[in-house]
Amino acid sequence: MPHIPQVPPGPRRRTLLASLAGASALLTACSGGGDGTEGGSGAPSVSQERRMRTQAARDSADLLGRYDDALTARPGLAGRLGPLRAETERHVQAFGGAAVPSRMAGAPAPTASPVAEKDVLKALAAAERELSDRRLAALVDAPAELARLLASVAAAGAAHAYLLTEG
Repeated sequence: MPHIPQVPPGPRRRTLLASLAGASALLTACSGGGDGTEGGSGAPSVSQERRMRTQAARDSADLLGRYDDALTARPGLAGRLGPLRAETERHVQAFGGAAVPSRMAGAPAPTASPVAEKDVLKALAAAERELSDRRLAALVDAPAELARLLASVAAAGAAHAYLLTEG
C-alpha cells in the first residue's frame, strides 16, 4: 500500500492564495474609476486620506511593538521573527510613519520568559490576521493609491500570519 503523506495542521497554501486573490479582486473593485483626488464623487478628502495613512502607520508601529515584545520574551525566536519585524518596520515607513528603533537595540540580553514559544507565535499570528482584516475593510473608503498600499500590506500581513503558524 503506498504511503500517503500527512498534511500539517494550519492554514493551507491554497487558503493563503485565495485570500490574496480576494484582496486583489477587492483592490481592483476599489481602485477602478476614481483617481483619489479631492472633489470627485465619493472620493475622500486630502485630510481624510492623511488620517487613514496616519492610522495605518500607527497600526503598523503597534504591531512592531508586539514583535519587540515577542523578541524580548523569547530571544531565541530572533532568526524567525527578525525578517518579519523588519518588513513591518518598512510598512510603518510606507504609510509615512517614522522609523521605529528596535526596543532590543542596546538592551542587555533578556532571559527567557515562561511564555511558551508557540503561544508567542500564535499571538503574533492573530495580531497579523486581525490587522490584515482591518486593512482589507478600509480599502472601501481609501483612494486608489492608498487602497493599493493597504491591499499590499494586508497581503503581507496574511503571509506573515501563515509563516508564524507554519514551521
